[in-house]
Amino acid sequence: MPTVETTPVSRAGITTSATGERHIPSSTRADGSVRKEIKVRPGYRPPEDVEIYKNRTAEGWKNRGKGGVPGAEGLKSEAEPTKPNTAAASKNAKRREARKKAAASTVDGQEEVKTSDAQVKPEQEKPVDPEAEKEKEAKKLSKKLRQARDLKDKKEQGGVLLPEQFEKVIKMNELIRQLENLGFNAQGEKMTET
Repeated sequence: MPTVETTPVSRAGITTSATGERHIPSSTRADGSVRKEIKVRPGYRPPEDVEIYKNRTAEGWKNRGKGGVPGAEGLKSEAEPTKPNTAAASKNAKRREARKKAAASTVDGQEEVKTSDAQVKPEQEKPVDPEAEKEKEAKKLSKKLRQARDLKDKKEQGGVLLPEQFEKVIKMNELIRQLENLGFNAQGEKMTET
């Protein structure tokens, strides 16, 4: 059946002939066979061709904060940087700002040293007590040693250790040696010099 002068194809692939008949035109499959032309009964509208109802009030309510104030877009100055969209971008922006401030705050060849939240100049730093630092390090090492002993006991009682836990048990001798170098015994107590 030859068709003469057809209108545009709908989303569902239905064409309308000049006589008003609606049909899906014949096509060729991937294997080379031909599909026959399919007639569409009058008045039928496939789901693909049905327009979705949109309530303007509901759409406006959904998009109420996205548009901004009309006409306010042109008020931004070009010099003002735009805010980053992601957490990583904002973090990078903060880092750039901190680097700029650090470069600008270089005084007489001496850089300011940053400690936690406050900027402190090198001459204002508290003097470091080497004895206190040794005790602090010994405390850390004795805690690691205690954890390694606990894991070793767990293994001896038949428990299963993860690879990283097993590595801690292996490093027990190294921890004891580090404690002795700092002047502490295997229990973390300061050794007396005789």
